[in-house]
Amino acid sequence: MQPSFTEILDAFTTAVETADGPRFSALFTEDGIYDDVFYGEYRGREAIAEMLVGRFHRDGENFLWRMLDPVDNGTHGYARWLFSYDCKLPHIKGKRIFMDGVGLFELRDGLISRYEDAVRTAEMMYQLEMPREKQTRVVSKMLHKQLSHPGWAEHQK
Repeated sequence: MQPSFTEILDAFTTAVETADGPRFSALFTEDGIYDDVFYGEYRGREAIAEMLVGRFHRDGENFLWRMLDPVDNGTHGYARWLFSYDCKLPHIKGKRIFMDGVGLFELRDGLISRYEDAVRTAEMMYQLEMPREKQTRVVSKMLHKQLSHPGWAEHQK
């Protein structure tokens, strides 16, 4: 029997909070994708496990991630989330960072085939005290990605 979407979400957040790369990546299909708003796209279980341990837990600790109001139809799932952590970046080491967003999950055979989040990015960049030139690069990259979706073609006439 395949896990419910809520069970997937619980395992997902627990693995993130405990830095359990193998458990986290096992939630994804072999060719799964984790597309992070700041760290970029990671393909395959090995890369996804490394992203969790080598990026998330390199730059933060004491993670708390709560999924709210999940909905799914078997192939796609969505959940609003609240996420916080203590930052390890040298210029703001120890500062608690708060994020609010929505997780977009593509599901296949009880596993995640693609995860992407939509994040309130401006609020996060402000908390991280990100230099303006880096903010510009991040937002420019996000806009390029957004506008590359085929659904935007009719809007760009």
